[in-house]
Amino acid sequence: MRSNMFDYMDIFIQVVEKGSFSQAADFLQLHRPAVSKAIQQLEAELGVKLIHRTTRKLNVTAEGEEFYQRAKQMMGEFGDMMANFSPTLPPQGRLRIDIPLSLAHSLFIPALGDFTALYPDIEVVLLSSDKRTDLIASGVDCVVRLGELHDSGFIARRLGEIDLVTCAAPAYIAQHGMPQSLEDLHQHQAINFFSDHSREIMTWTFTVEGKIVTHRSDSVILVDNSDILLSCGLAGLGIIQATRMALAAHLVSGALVEILPQYPPQAKPISILYPDRRYLPSKVQAFISWFSERFASQ
Repeated sequence: MRSNMFDYMDIFIQVVEKGSFSQAADFLQLHRPAVSKAIQQLEAELGVKLIHRTTRKLNVTAEGEEFYQRAKQMMGEFGDMMANFSPTLPPQGRLRIDIPLSLAHSLFIPALGDFTALYPDIEVVLLSSDKRTDLIASGVDCVVRLGELHDSGFIARRLGEIDLVTCAAPAYIAQHGMPQSLEDLHQHQAINFFSDHSREIMTWTFTVEGKIVTHRSDSVILVDNSDILLSCGLAGLGIIQATRMALAAHLVSGALVEILPQYPPQAKPISILYPDRRYLPSKVQAFISWFSERFASQ
């Protein structure tokens, strides 16, 4: 492709949209002969007629209409791409983020309005689940992860830790009693969470005299979704262990009651992962900085 083809396409788009060579020339601040010559060069390069010109009227051919649609899309994508890497322009474009459900509900969505107000030219595409996301295969720009990381080939920025809590609904406690010790948990029903990636059941942890103790209770229900885990807990089906941030409102309302507070679970690390790129788009940089500050302020 000739180096000036982008200029020709831009001129052609303006001619079609303005419906006139003269108006397009005025808009682009070009002489009318330069606009005519650009269209002629474009038609010669493509080998098709794009516009029929008469002294009174301008008609776009079928080939011209198809070329206009594709050129318009290409120029738009090219503009977005250049803007993403321009240090002089505000961050803009489509930003694809993957966040675990519990964090999306409790941390990200409540603050999302602040982010969109700061960066109105960024279109957020929020992908939220508890499944392990492949950054490259899914085409996301960055991922927020809970727990220890085992990925290779990605840059990880650790933000801190999130507290967990062990709890159950008052209806469950009324029926089965309140556990007083870790040994008592063996007599209770657990709602356990398993990873869809490894199929491994998540082990509960407790801090006892400064040391981390693990515990595995038999599952009455096994789930792979944090929303379902919470729903089961609220329904009084068993004891759950999850992030305190996600359960905070239910603990305050009394819909859930903390169990064994003297043995707090081990906190989970939270990190942001993004592909190892030499030049990170400004929209991704903006999100990472904003989300890091948001988490630090919690």
